[in-house]
Amino acid sequence: MKRKTRMNGHTILLLITIALFAALYAGGCLAYGHKGFTHLQTFLNILITNSGLICVTCGLMVVMLTTGIDISVGALIAMDCMILATGMRAGMNAIVMVLLVLLIGVAFGMFQGFLVGYLEIQPFIVTMAGMFFCRGMTAVICTEQVSITQQTSALFYAWANTKINIPFGGYLNNKGKYMTPYIRPSVVIALLLLIVTFVMLRHTKLGRSFYAIGGNAVSAAMMGLNVKKIKMSAYMLSSIFCSIGAICYCLNTMAGSVSQALGLEMDAISSAVIGGTLLTGGVGNVLGSFFGVLINGTISSIVKTNGKLASSWPNILTAALLFMFIVIQSVFAMLRNRKK
Repeated sequence: MKRKTRMNGHTILLLITIALFAALYAGGCLAYGHKGFTHLQTFLNILITNSGLICVTCGLMVVMLTTGIDISVGALIAMDCMILATGMRAGMNAIVMVLLVLLIGVAFGMFQGFLVGYLEIQPFIVTMAGMFFCRGMTAVICTEQVSITQQTSALFYAWANTKINIPFGGYLNNKGKYMTPYIRPSVVIALLLLIVTFVMLRHTKLGRSFYAIGGNAVSAAMMGLNVKKIKMSAYMLSSIFCSIGAICYCLNTMAGSVSQALGLEMDAISSAVIGGTLLTGGVGNVLGSFFGVLINGTISSIVKTNGKLASSWPNILTAALLFMFIVIQSVFAMLRNRKK
């Protein structure tokens, strides 16, 4: 009976998130339909711009399920992008550099996961140290912005400029030219990772273990789960997903820079929380986190389409939504405790 109540509360949070996205996007269409907001490409552009954030949020949500946190993800993306850019500028093959970045994600996540899971150091302290390390290493590699051009890497340049056309939703632009909607390979990567995360959390023992540990680590240990190993796995997944997100991010920006992805960890945390993931662990849905990313992306798109609002408005609106969802989560938690 308790499980049913919990699932109902979680479902309501998910429905609120989806309804909020629908309301925001509908509002944007009504207010800025004359500026092309109703075009399918506008929605697809949100996916393209936030493909890297989708990957990072998937990984961070897994960590948050175990009552952990990872604030190193933005810095890791900056370091990965700089490694990709400088490596290809030096003549390294794009495939080799992509594999190197993925290996770095595995090693970085394993190290942080070991410190959190086996040595039981506070996740905030561990990942804060990881954030400083990655930011510092990014500057050590190169202090200037490094661009990826066709001359730098023809293969990576081709990946970044590949258009996957959508066979519906086209429109005529102001010059009477038919515009075919499209997505980039980075969107395909992000959506595939989203599906993999959903299946893992819903249909595998490891995914169910994340929920169990977040619900009650002591009870999970009594059921025979290796809590330390599972926590380590969560941080490994977070860093691997972050490195995949870095590849998507680099495909969009085509550059490496010390200042890249500043504050992205907060965007990922806010997206997960708005999507219904509890900071206290044990509750979360990757589909909700996806809609949380779309909400943040829609807010930014509305502000850009308006053209007159200050660039700080997305942060203000996201903060208001965070407060709202934290209050809603607290109310559901109080109701659950009363029924217990």
